[in-house]
Amino acid sequence: MRAKNLIGITAFSVFLMSCNSKQEVNQEEITAQVVKEEVELESDTLTKHLKPFDESLPTIGLLMYDGVLQSEVIASSDVFAKPNAEGKQLFNVITIAETAQQITTEEGMHFVPDYSFENCPELTVLFVPSAYDMYAQVHNEKIVDFIRTKNEEVDYVVSNCAGAQLIGKSGITDGHKIVTWIGGGVQLQKDYPNLIVQNDSLVTFVEDGKFSSSNGNLASYISALNLLEKMTSAEQREFVESYLYLDRLQNWKK
Repeated sequence: MRAKNLIGITAFSVFLMSCNSKQEVNQEEITAQVVKEEVELESDTLTKHLKPFDESLPTIGLLMYDGVLQSEVIASSDVFAKPNAEGKQLFNVITIAETAQQITTEEGMHFVPDYSFENCPELTVLFVPSAYDMYAQVHNEKIVDFIRTKNEEVDYVVSNCAGAQLIGKSGITDGHKIVTWIGGGVQLQKDYPNLIVQNDSLVTFVEDGKFSSSNGNLASYISALNLLEKMTSAEQREFVESYLYLDRLQNWKK
């Protein structure tokens, strides 16, 4: 009788061990499956939202440097990174800085540029944004030379706000109309007498040949949208405006 009891206990123990082993295996399988699904989801998200560089598309270059006003970079990116109504990518939108080092904006956000001056691909458009203090940028010959060099290959150059000072320093718009931030035009004209500086208290945006400029900040959307229509169509501009809900900014105080 004692022997039978021992046999029964042993058999029951083996059964429990077997069940526990199966549970452990099943748990490992479940965990592995969850991890796999998370990786696939992350991969799918990256695949869905990451816009690959397509050499067949026009390339929009957004110049960056420490202290840059991020709204002027974001505005240009916002407009040109949007697809068309069929979901097709129309442009490559890249950020460029003197080096590949992280950029800190005036507002304190950090960006890692896609390209440096040395490995920047051929551009179709160059956007030149501003900073509250342009002294370091205007006296940085590498930035000024980059603008001069790229001007020779691009179809369009756009400056926003005090980015006009860099444009003036480069000399590429001598004899052309330009506008800067509200209140900055008088000094811009003194510093660069060969520019035809517009009255920034009256003019928000101006276009002269391949060059265009704006007061900057949210007015940077105007310069970007104007160029978008020029490079695509009025329909694409309207589509992007609706995509960005720009109509909601009109008469929003009630």
